[in-house]
Amino acid sequence: MIFQRAAQREFAQTAAAVFVALFAILATTQLIRLLGQAATGATASEAVAALLGFAALNYLPVLLSLTLFVAILLSLSRVYRDSEMAIWFSAGVALTAWAKPVLRFALPVVLAIAALALFLAPWALEKRAEFQKRMDQRDDVARVTPGAFNESARGDRVFFVESVPGADGTGDRVKNIFINSMQHGRLGVIAASEGHTEVAANGDKFIVLSQGRRYESVAGSAEYRVMEFASYAMRIETLESLGVEKTAKHLTLRELLREPTPLNKAELLWRIGVPLSALLLALLAIPLSFVNPRAGRTNNLIFALLTFMIYSNLLSVSQAWVAQGRMPFEIGVWAVHALMLVVLLLLIWKRMAIFSLRRLRG
Repeated sequence: MIFQRAAQREFAQTAAAVFVALFAILATTQLIRLLGQAATGATASEAVAALLGFAALNYLPVLLSLTLFVAILLSLSRVYRDSEMAIWFSAGVALTAWAKPVLRFALPVVLAIAALALFLAPWALEKRAEFQKRMDQRDDVARVTPGAFNESARGDRVFFVESVPGADGTGDRVKNIFINSMQHGRLGVIAASEGHTEVAANGDKFIVLSQGRRYESVAGSAEYRVMEFASYAMRIETLESLGVEKTAKHLTLRELLREPTPLNKAELLWRIGVPLSALLLALLAIPLSFVNPRAGRTNNLIFALLTFMIYSNLLSVSQAWVAQGRMPFEIGVWAVHALMLVVLLLLIWKRMAIFSLRRLRG
């Protein structure tokens, strides 16, 4: 029918605009957070782009669910506002007839949300954790940011380097080094004009400082000593590779099913619930989109967004209860969705009853 093709076209156009806006907000907030961590040294600057990509994949299921809901809601609200819905009703198109174009548009998006929630989002979280672990296990030289104070991997050493190899044509040597360290209860400060790295025969890595001084003292004591050196070698500490500590969020669907612990069941409930909630929210947008052309359209939008928040919070509460053992998984996996389905049927019945009453009065 004509209205179905027109509705799907408008859904797609509105969804594209909504998704771009929401994704821009998500990417901006995540980028600001990652840049703040990079500025403090908590995250490597070269890892920002990769971590941003992993975070986007993780949030895409919820983002697409909200996009689907808002796009259908705004499109149908415009139909009400421009009095097109009254024309369709007069032509014999019932409110329930809008379920067909909504489902035809929503089902491919819901399938994409299911694939993301069940498979791609956990994979992105695991890869993000592995990448972050690999960045944290770099040696101290690899963590150097020229012109800034940096903390060592173990947190027992602070160092400053004015320039790094290749930055000013100095080959493999760093210039103007400052190191503050605590060893055996003694505070040591080293200042050297330059340095370079060397690898010993046993594989240990050292940074060799040239032409500098070491100031050493005991904390709380006024006594200190100064040592000048032509060459001073310091072993570069590296963190042992301990692997990534997996949580339920990192597990694959097969692993969740193989180990049905309360936490794993709760995670499975969430992954199943995201696409189901997206489908029900798309249908809920049909009765929630009602707008009186003579009144403002703010109230129904606020109520619709409030419905989305309540649905998401109820899903989170049921997930928490399953994780705590307060609710069986067999009940929690469908209870919230059944409740929202009842709300959907009541809202549709109410809208159809109101329209039928108006027709009788007319």
